[in-house]
Amino acid sequence: MIRALYTSATGMNAQETNIDVIANNLANVNTTGFKKSRADFQDLIYQQIVEPGAQTSSGGTQTPSGIQIGLGVRNSAVQRIFEQGDLVNTGNQLDVAIQGEGFFRVQVPGSAQDSFSRAGNFQLNQNGEMVTTDGYLVQPTITVGDDVLSITITEDGTVNGRVQGQSTLSNLGQIEAVRFPNPAGLRALGRNLFEESDASGTAITGNFANDGVGRLQQGFLEGSNVSVVEQVVNMITAQRAYEAASKGITTADEMVGQAIQLKR
Repeated sequence: MIRALYTSATGMNAQETNIDVIANNLANVNTTGFKKSRADFQDLIYQQIVEPGAQTSSGGTQTPSGIQIGLGVRNSAVQRIFEQGDLVNTGNQLDVAIQGEGFFRVQVPGSAQDSFSRAGNFQLNQNGEMVTTDGYLVQPTITVGDDVLSITITEDGTVNGRVQGQSTLSNLGQIEAVRFPNPAGLRALGRNLFEESDASGTAITGNFANDGVGRLQQGFLEGSNVSVVEQVVNMITAQRAYEAASKGITTADEMVGQAIQLKR
């Protein structure tokens, strides 16, 4: 009975983390380029009361399954799911969506290494440089002069500008594509940014529409890949699991109380 108390407590702790993950997913349902997360679970160590295959008689018979009592559950990982989000047509010439795999490279001031993002809602700073909504420079740096009337971004990341007084487009730069062997291993920094880690593997650079990465769509943004219906169903399931685990604690406590009463 005491064992059931601790086992049920592990279930409550695990579902509490599950609810935290789901709540964060729902909070970011409108965040550009956001990727949902999923809590993974694994069972804990088992007490071997009777070993499977233990001898049950002098005739050599064996127990086929034994008695193995589990001691609960724990969160083994919180995995980020990098499936494609819906593309939203904005008509803004500086909005760019990645259709397929890949990340944008971003320079964060004061950081020893570059960061990476799926959010392509870019703007221009006071120097005409292409930046994120926080003012972080897109790498490599792309500068749009005051004489540029309009910008065209091709599916491979080439940025062209129509310059006043010129009949042909001028090349302003190239948006670099980055991919990782294991994007789920990237370290989330917030602000739509990720950072390379040992688990993600080393960044592999290339061009969009080539080198194993997706294509760019100008005038679109990639929306969050969170499904509200799916997350609400998951939340209800987690809530019921939490209630069931708490019921296990209550039941075990009542059983302990009844056992104590027998001694009186």
